[in-house]
Amino acid sequence: MIVVLKRDISKSELEQLQQKLQKAGCEFQLFEDGESILRIKSKQNWLSVDFFLSQPGVQNAYRITPPYQLSARKSPEQETHIHVGEYVFGPSQFTLIAGPCAVESEEQILATAQALSGNGIRFLRGGAFKPRTSPYAFQGLGIEGLQLLRKAADQFKMKVVTEAVSSADVSVVAEHADIVQIGTRNMQNFQLLKKVGKQKKPVLLKRGMNATIEEFLLASEYILQEGNSQVILCERGIRTFETSTRNTLDISAVPIIKQLSHLPIFVDPSHASGKRNLILPLSRAALAAGADGLLIEVHHQAEVAKSDGPQSINFAAFEELLSSLKAMAPLLNKQIY
Repeated sequence: MIVVLKRDISKSELEQLQQKLQKAGCEFQLFEDGESILRIKSKQNWLSVDFFLSQPGVQNAYRITPPYQLSARKSPEQETHIHVGEYVFGPSQFTLIAGPCAVESEEQILATAQALSGNGIRFLRGGAFKPRTSPYAFQGLGIEGLQLLRKAADQFKMKVVTEAVSSADVSVVAEHADIVQIGTRNMQNFQLLKKVGKQKKPVLLKRGMNATIEEFLLASEYILQEGNSQVILCERGIRTFETSTRNTLDISAVPIIKQLSHLPIFVDPSHASGKRNLILPLSRAALAAGADGLLIEVHHQAEVAKSDGPQSINFAAFEELLSSLKAMAPLLNKQIY
């Protein structure tokens, strides 16, 4: 942190500020060359710009290190690899997580798992607990949905990715899932983030629809701080003034996060666009931008889906998408599964 002091700062104001820094365990140096400047180093990183701006005698303050320490990339070579059974999420892989928005029935989820596994997909997604904008919309099957997901995944040798929507759900979701998802509405549910940080399963954290990239990485910090280093980020579109898509896919977030953080970053083109005819081009864009994988909504009968039918693709469309990505992947030194 660089703190610029006012020209008329009094001796007592400076002494009080230095005492506060010493009490906080900070190292600091005072430079006086026409302008008085404090250079401050803190291991805890908790002193904010707002803290300094509220101190008498301070003109301005500038952070020179990111406020997120654990998720920040310390070197170009630093990459986090997430191990899920025999599979690895990392920079040389491009992993597809696919399945319906919500588990609706045993027939539906078994048919989907069979079709996806037949195409080499190893990660099955589906919501058992569904946070919906309308209280009248389908809320998911709850524990029954988790059991159906696990049954389908086990039958076809797949891994389960599903969402926990409250702290009370975490234990039962982690019992059935291989990856616990935190949705956009809960990105800043800090108690929930702490709870999933305490359990051992990998966590897929979706960007909040109104969150900046810094806020997104700070949310991941809550999970990492609790000891769970297995965090997968997911860009799923942000809310803008544009109405032609459900959200606006911030494709630039992928290379930016790759520069700022060592965590893997996925893209969800289904929630970003809300339109099935945009899934293929946005998936190609994600691969080209350097993403580590995709979350895609696939439904065997999208026209009767109880949740997110317009943005779900059928099995034939998914096979077309997979074929297109497989053609691109070698050019980007990626392996698809």
